[in-house]
Amino acid sequence: MQFTGKAIVEAAAAPLYVRASCTEEALACLAEGSFEVLCGGTDFYPGHIDRPLPPLVLDVSEVAALRRIEELPTGWRIGAAVTWAEILEHPLPRGFDGLKAAAREIGGVQIQNTGSIGGNVCNASPAADGIVALLTLNASVRLESLAGSRTLPLSEFLLGSRRTARLREELLTAIEIPRFGTGARATFKKLGHRRYLVISVAMVGAFVELDEMGRISHAAIAVGACSARAQRLPLLESKLLGQPLQSSLPSLLDEADLAGLTPQDDVRGTAVFRLDAVASLVRRSLLELLR
Repeated sequence: MQFTGKAIVEAAAAPLYVRASCTEEALACLAEGSFEVLCGGTDFYPGHIDRPLPPLVLDVSEVAALRRIEELPTGWRIGAAVTWAEILEHPLPRGFDGLKAAAREIGGVQIQNTGSIGGNVCNASPAADGIVALLTLNASVRLESLAGSRTLPLSEFLLGSRRTARLREELLTAIEIPRFGTGARATFKKLGHRRYLVISVAMVGAFVELDEMGRISHAAIAVGACSARAQRLPLLESKLLGQPLQSSLPSLLDEADLAGLTPQDDVRGTAVFRLDAVASLVRRSLLELLR
């Protein structure tokens, strides 16, 4: 028997797992009960190794409306349940190279085949690879509930480590990327203690658009794993504007550009080491954009 909304909650005398078949069913569940949303499960299940599963689990990973990548007149919409493997396979323009590079760093092939972009964003880890690349693309998130919908810039949706602006009754349905020009270039760099399958010590995403003269008309540089949430470097971005794409770009970076970062000492590295690593990754990213 298939239940929806209030019927599901009333039937839940024991822990209950619900796989939604459509967006409407998922929203009805969220309106009636305190469901924990699952979309891929690559963060969800490891997070419950030493604690019981929540009483209500809503799986939206097979909702067809959340599994599409669409090009619109205003930009691109990536459904929340789209996997990293699907992002890698989709014919996206060059400006998405940073997001694709980040997708290759998220676990192994099995994780990339299962983990979703929406789950990565909602997990809100300071070391989430995908978030850094999305920040450089000026991404926004689409939130829906039975009461209506709203769109928030990703930078406002992320409130801190494991904290977002999503309300209990809302479902993140899509990531929206505004259109950019054909002169866009992007990259992503990550430092870990080994090459693959590792949480980042530091990471950097870089995105630039070039005008017809080959000068930078728009720049976005984002850093992850060095604050409670990933963030952009506005001081450096402003210095890049109007600059030609040449090998002297890394010299524009100075200590003041990293002043907004608040790295901490932990088992993966010290705060001082992280700041030094970020500076190196930013310079390498700018050089990478030359190619």
